[in-house]
Amino acid sequence: MKVYGIKVGDIMTRNFVFASPSTSIEECVKIMAKKKVGSLIIKEGQNLKGIVTEGDIIRAIAKGIKLKEKVKKIMTSRLITIKPSADILKASKIMKKKKIRWLPVTIGKKVVGLITMKDLLKIQPALKDILLHNIKIAEEEEKMKRTMTNNEMKWEREGPCYECGVYDLLYKVGGRFICENCKKKLNQAKNL
Repeated sequence: MKVYGIKVGDIMTRNFVFASPSTSIEECVKIMAKKKVGSLIIKEGQNLKGIVTEGDIIRAIAKGIKLKEKVKKIMTSRLITIKPSADILKASKIMKKKKIRWLPVTIGKKVVGLITMKDLLKIQPALKDILLHNIKIAEEEEKMKRTMTNNEMKWEREGPCYECGVYDLLYKVGGRFICENCKKKLNQAKNL
């Protein structure tokens, strides 16, 4: 199902943080803290073996598992993965349905990347801007010519406000297109 045309491979993290199954849990915690990540891919060579998350480590500590134990004891080895050629919509649906924040990207058994919920959220503003830019609202001629009460300026068009970014009716003020709220603020500032 291709909706956005943006592939997982386009936005995945290629330089993901990883460890081997024989790495201690304690060392994994240090790596995660140093790299400021919430998960580690566990791999041998290029082959994906599992993933360990902050939650896995917290649950292990709660169960009394020693930090000197190997991470393979607590990692999730039955993984849900995705191909780099998959659409990001598919990735977001999988993550939502399975309630996961990290999704390894694989070609066969070889791990080539990691896509996170954060990656998807970063791309959403760009998608929103693309969608808003492409929206064309058909208006009747008379609606396009209407004026505000008290003979205020005519609104010129609809779109994102230059000042606050809200999608609204816009007024041309000083060469910029701004919404009614920003226009009022500008007028108030002039009257001070």
